[in-house]
Amino acid sequence: MSFYDRAILPCLTDLVMGQEILTPYRQRCIAPAAGRILEIGAGAGHNFPFYGPGARSVLAIDPSAELLERARPRADAASCGVTLMQGHAEALPVESGSIDCVTVTWTLCSVGAPDAVLAELRRVLRPGGTVRFAEHGLSAEHKVRLWQKRLTPIWRRCAGNCHLDRPVPGLFDAAGFALASHDAGYARGPRPMVYMHEGVALAGPS
Repeated sequence: MSFYDRAILPCLTDLVMGQEILTPYRQRCIAPAAGRILEIGAGAGHNFPFYGPGARSVLAIDPSAELLERARPRADAASCGVTLMQGHAEALPVESGSIDCVTVTWTLCSVGAPDAVLAELRRVLRPGGTVRFAEHGLSAEHKVRLWQKRLTPIWRRCAGNCHLDRPVPGLFDAAGFALASHDAGYARGPRPMVYMHEGVALAGPS
């Protein structure tokens, strides 16, 4: 791992993910989550304060030890029990059918194999379990899509493998999830980087 990935990128990630503009997305995504929850791409733990009374426990997984260390104070202060674990979403150390709800915020853009990640989420979710997501991804506008595709090869090299052009609803469809809700639109900022997808996906039989 390079010095940039080990020391600089976690600081930048923590700073960017702590922006107030993301708060409404976190509130809509995280507060209704209930039962035994798995959060993938937990990062520095910015979601933890938003879990509501329905959250029985949260297992928060991230590949970055540096980000998980930053997440520890937020985990300790959370109203529900949060367990931090270092790991990759492509191979979750979680028993099949044991999770009620998965939460994922601004993570599918940067995983190496989103199809493998979503297959793992289906595996660990109980029948009828849900994925609550807030992601940025491919725009509905043709001109913005073109810029997203042009910028992604450069952007991903400096932004922790973040892709601007992942088709979020299509990823869930291809993985066998049913979208119970989906809203999309721009947040404030450069359009290629801020087209947001948020919603709930239902897990069918694996």
